[in-house]
Amino acid sequence: MILILSQNNEITTTEVIKYLIQMNKKFIRVHEDELFEIKIRDKKIFLEGTHNVFFLDDIKSVWYRRGGLKFKRLKYTNRSIHLNMSETQHWLEDYVKKTLESKKNINKESNSDVNKLIILNKAKDIGFDVPEYFLSENTDDVEIEKTIIKTINGNVMLEEIKKSFSGFMYTSVVKERENRDFFITFFQKKIEKDFEVRTFYLNGLCWSMAIFSQNDAQTKTDFRKYNEIKPNRNVPYRLPAELEKKIHLLMQYLDLNSGSVDFIKKGEKYYFLEINPIGQFMGLSHTCNYFLEQKIAEFL
Repeated sequence: MILILSQNNEITTTEVIKYLIQMNKKFIRVHEDELFEIKIRDKKIFLEGTHNVFFLDDIKSVWYRRGGLKFKRLKYTNRSIHLNMSETQHWLEDYVKKTLESKKNINKESNSDVNKLIILNKAKDIGFDVPEYFLSENTDDVEIEKTIIKTINGNVMLEEIKKSFSGFMYTSVVKERENRDFFITFFQKKIEKDFEVRTFYLNGLCWSMAIFSQNDAQTKTDFRKYNEIKPNRNVPYRLPAELEKKIHLLMQYLDLNSGSVDFIKKGEKYYFLEINPIGQFMGLSHTCNYFLEQKIAEFL
């Protein structure tokens, strides 16, 4: 049995499941709004949710896509009993999650949040070319028009305005100085790229796509500002073998066996930008005919 931890309406998960169905593989898809109770059946741990039920021992592989496994906490009126049972419940939940993470998996819930600063430091140690970066609370040391600003954490979406460009925290060029201090912010040297490379990594293998985003003002700084009217040219690409080895070393250090890696190509250099452990790969898969959804299904 394959356990898939995902979210409602997550299209990538659905595409992988189509291949699992073709392969006649049994699976359980768990969404972020499902709560489970831990029970015992036939002397084995049994998880009973609002939509799914399964024995812990029946799960042979796990794909952590999004969301996570959530539990329903029992409540007791007696404070002492409640505290004791809460501790017991925590112990059981921890056992369930660690048991699942010990099985064959594509990433784990426990390492889904990667620290960008730690990744960049380790990337430099491994030997990647990384654009110069620094943290600052002001723009005193920032070179105007030669520095970009990015989020320290992942892709932030502002719910109230998420339908517009301004609702998404895109990479931007610093065009003027701020006359007051602000919250600690990530700055990085702007690289005038030849093109970008998006690489999907799965269990030691890499599939890459070159993205020619530099000729469009809308996508020049951040190709995620997709131009639907005049899309960027995207083509299959192969990174140098030595660079793929470095990706593998970095992913092993982070205890990740899947994710998307972004580079900027400038002259003979490939500048490492970041890793997304969730890994957006459907666009890359369809454009380059890599059939990554099928490869994930086969791995599971």
